[in-house]
Amino acid sequence: MSQLYRKLPKTDHVLAMPELDALRENTPYPVFLAAVRNAIDALRELIREHNDEKLLDAALQELPALVEKHKELLIAPRLKKVINATGVVLHTNLGRAVLDEGALAALSAVSSGYSNLEYDLKKGERGSRYDHLIERVRMITGAEDAMVVNNNAAAVMLVLSTAAKGKEVITSRGELIEIGGSFRIPSVMEESGAILREVGTTNKTHGQDYRNALNEETAALLRVHTSNYKVVGFTSGVEREELVRIRDDWEKETGVRLPLIEDLGSGVLVDLSKYGLPKEPTVQEALAQGMDIVTFSGDKLLGGPQAGIIAGRADWIARMRKNQLTRALRVDKFTISVLEYTLSLYLDPATAIQRIPTLRMLTEAKDSIDKRAEELCALLNAIDGLQADVVDIDSKVGGGSLPEADLPSRAVRLHGVAAQKLERALREQPVPVVVRQQDECVHMDVRTIAPGELTVLCDMVRSAWEAIR
Repeated sequence: MSQLYRKLPKTDHVLAMPELDALRENTPYPVFLAAVRNAIDALRELIREHNDEKLLDAALQELPALVEKHKELLIAPRLKKVINATGVVLHTNLGRAVLDEGALAALSAVSSGYSNLEYDLKKGERGSRYDHLIERVRMITGAEDAMVVNNNAAAVMLVLSTAAKGKEVITSRGELIEIGGSFRIPSVMEESGAILREVGTTNKTHGQDYRNALNEETAALLRVHTSNYKVVGFTSGVEREELVRIRDDWEKETGVRLPLIEDLGSGVLVDLSKYGLPKEPTVQEALAQGMDIVTFSGDKLLGGPQAGIIAGRADWIARMRKNQLTRALRVDKFTISVLEYTLSLYLDPATAIQRIPTLRMLTEAKDSIDKRAEELCALLNAIDGLQADVVDIDSKVGGGSLPEADLPSRAVRLHGVAAQKLERALREQPVPVVVRQQDECVHMDVRTIAPGELTVLCDMVRSAWEAIR
């Protein structure tokens, strides 16, 4: 193998190749240099994988084309459209919620020119960016006021910084969750300046645990919805109604009214149990049952852009707007325009189910899924050498939401091919396709494949198949 490595050309030699004169003249030098180095690295990888002199010699003959290929890879967008064939509806690694076409139109309208982001058109003076969303959140959730920051972790941090900086926040040990990327509620609380006061145990927390922990340093009670896991068996927790009684009793005793804060995470605004999904607490229910402040995500079950929405009592939210953290965590016009449009669909819950892609995928009828699976299967079987059939599979909600929900779905299975090679080749296509590998076969769950993506998907499969066969 060492003798093959000695056949690799020096970087300076490749940079000076006459065959690359045109590319060198029309490409910024840093890009050209990186393309050359990447091409040589690709040859080095070829040696490691195959240790084949004939294969290396053939690749060396095509070195100018290889440099050109790597130049194109360097200037191509890194963030690109992907076809999600995994069946995970809120796939965090693939961008979570898919947006409705109307949301994209709203985004285009405010991004192609100027907008009244912080300008009050009625008064002809400076306004607030949050005003565009407040009324919709009020109508949908029943909250007195609302504001939006860049994600739900930021929302929790801002709430705690405003309500409890330097003071204690009482939280059940069973609710000290970790979300994606190793972000933990205790860590977020620490960064906010609040002091965590844990009560209860992992599996059981009682109202008396909260009562025993109350003291003059207590600033708030925090309830966290454990949306990304379930503890089953010998368990109990404290319901909202009991927390309200604990708060009210403390106010009668001390004259201090403690805010009840709830991190709902997933951001459910419609009762999904009506559509066969597990019951998930809605924002409306949390506020109606006495929570003063509720935070939730925009890009999970709500089906909108990444955002952290804070809804609740007007006096607390007014204080949050004055917090210096607010400017660091604020959202831009793009998020506001898409979120405003998405929230408008919730004014009629039936419209939200039909129009918001996340909700539509989660509630799609079996007949519709079956039809799309059969159509995709027929298209793939028309590719020379491929064998496809339709099989049962379970989709997942994803995004840390409804972890116990298995959604019966249908997948197109490709068999008789090397699943690992095909899976990799599909990821390397101009429109990457991300699939599931199961039972040594490639599976494409059609729940997360839009009808308009079938033709492109087939083109990508054909190209990947030709590359590895």
